[in-house]
Amino acid sequence: MKANLFALLFSLCSLTALAGDAASGSTGQPADKALSTIPELDVPRYMGTWYEIAKFPNWFQRKCVSGTKAEYSLNSDGTVKVINRCKLDSGEMIEAIGAAKQIGPASSPKLKVRFAPGWISFLPFVWGDYWVIDLDTRYQIVAVSEPKREYLWILSRKPSIDPVEYKNLLARLAKQGFDLSKLEVTKQ
Repeated sequence: MKANLFALLFSLCSLTALAGDAASGSTGQPADKALSTIPELDVPRYMGTWYEIAKFPNWFQRKCVSGTKAEYSLNSDGTVKVINRCKLDSGEMIEAIGAAKQIGPASSPKLKVRFAPGWISFLPFVWGDYWVIDLDTRYQIVAVSEPKREYLWILSRKPSIDPVEYKNLLARLAKQGFDLSKLEVTKQ
């Protein structure tokens, strides 16, 4: 019961944080540079399991101590099922189930994600930005953020990442205006 309650709170907090930030009006980004995304995203190819390599710390993941990963799968209506999992200090795994949808054309790298119940999905503030800002051509390493650069996740198809590829990705993220001193490596 406790894990289910925490999972619900994890889901709602994720939603609230992303939606609240979207509504706050502050940009949090360098005034002279808007956040760039990749040119296009092949959503079916993006599906599957992604392991969290690093992130900007956020309050809705504060109890996650290791094993954080996301699983994406296509729904018949074209939306994406999102399952986020992590391990607590107790060793217990929790999960948050959500949905994502592309914004714009079928190749758009901009998505909206929600972890609130489906029956309130008509409310715009329950959807947070999920922008693919860096992705290798093999679809093995990705960086995801949102327009204000307050959130950042580095994900990989494997629980670890090649140090050279990681260093090169960090260099590209620095050029995008991210404060990499905030980056926290995830224990897998």
